[in-house]
Amino acid sequence: MAILTGALLFGASSLSGQTVADESVPQAGLNIPEKLTIFGENDPNVRRATAVVNGDIITGTDVGHRLALIVAANGGEVSDEERNRLRLQVLRNLIDETLQIQEAEANEIVIASEEINSTFDQVARQNFKQDLDAFDQYLRSRGSSSDTLKRQIKGELAWSRLLRRNIQPFINVGDEEVNTIIERLNASKGTTEYRIGEIYMSANQETAEQVAVNMRKILEQIRGGGSFVAYARQFSEASTAATGGDLGWVRPAQLPQSLAETAVQMQIGQVVGPVQVPGGFSILYLIDQRQILTADPRNALLSLKQLAISFPEGVSEAEATANAAAFAEATQNIKGCGAANEMANQIGASIVDNDQVRLRDLPGPLQGTIAQLQIGQASPPFGSVEEGVRVLILCGRDDPQSASAPSFDQIMSQLENERVNKRAQIYLRDLRRDAIIEYN
Repeated sequence: MAILTGALLFGASSLSGQTVADESVPQAGLNIPEKLTIFGENDPNVRRATAVVNGDIITGTDVGHRLALIVAANGGEVSDEERNRLRLQVLRNLIDETLQIQEAEANEIVIASEEINSTFDQVARQNFKQDLDAFDQYLRSRGSSSDTLKRQIKGELAWSRLLRRNIQPFINVGDEEVNTIIERLNASKGTTEYRIGEIYMSANQETAEQVAVNMRKILEQIRGGGSFVAYARQFSEASTAATGGDLGWVRPAQLPQSLAETAVQMQIGQVVGPVQVPGGFSILYLIDQRQILTADPRNALLSLKQLAISFPEGVSEAEATANAAAFAEATQNIKGCGAANEMANQIGASIVDNDQVRLRDLPGPLQGTIAQLQIGQASPPFGSVEEGVRVLILCGRDDPQSASAPSFDQIMSQLENERVNKRAQIYLRDLRRDAIIEYN
């Protein structure tokens, strides 16, 4: 489904006689005259809600239910203007999804309902944090349904299987290429690599401006608390959409130059974009970073004791502050974890043990504090009036061993995936071009 703006538009209702002259308009090989007349009126406020794609109907309900998934991922906080923009994008996504399912079926690829249900269960638990018994009711309460999520899963599974059959067997990665990368990794020991999430949308000269605007809207929603994973699943055109846009661990040299330059300047947890890349734009999310082939101290396994006190309902801030100060003074005098239980009894604190806490899994502000503790020392108190105040006592620490290089097979798989993704974009573009689409 190609979208061409700035070309001749013929309408049946009227002739506006509007003349446009702009010598700066890119021609893109379309042989568009410098001075042209647009026949008919094109009102951008008229939105076409449904479509028929090669005979398969996409209804207004389909669009509404899929849109509700995105709104749910944002906690329901989406403006009317953003909702209208998202509705247009959702329709485009549903058209692509329909084309992918149709092509899979034409190649006699069948996705079993059991497989769809299994993936549905995983998505429900991982992305929506819902008990499965309540999940369907939750979706209905948000104006969506489990059927729309299952259809999206079916589309993802069908497309993935189609690519494995029609594209992956023809992707060649030589042993020499893999060995060269391994040599570069060893030579790069100690330098930084990044775990990146990406939302990619294709664009050409005619659509670049609108795609960039759409991506800035998505970025605004994510920065406002929206789920990066949910937006990646719905909007990213890369093959990583099914995994929430996760590219895995990459080095700057493996990325397009514009992405590499952006990634090295980002902080963990930061989301930036849109960044122009060959063929489109990307939004980047820096999930994590580490040193190549070097043990990451944040992978240390900790043995911790947590002491906590709570405040009675209605306590004043002054009283809570005084109690927290007394708690801090008492816990800073603890003589190791062996004395923690006795101290908890004396000051009326609850105590919890945990022997398998990875340092990187602690909240960011706590990581640096706990990393500096010696065995038996307690952290400064932290918390709030509503949730109480607590300290963590470091009882033990197992530092990570030196990191090893990715295996030969892992590197080969990554190279294959990159090349499959490029071919997949061309495949989908051709399906759009050949499709018969009627809008209602």
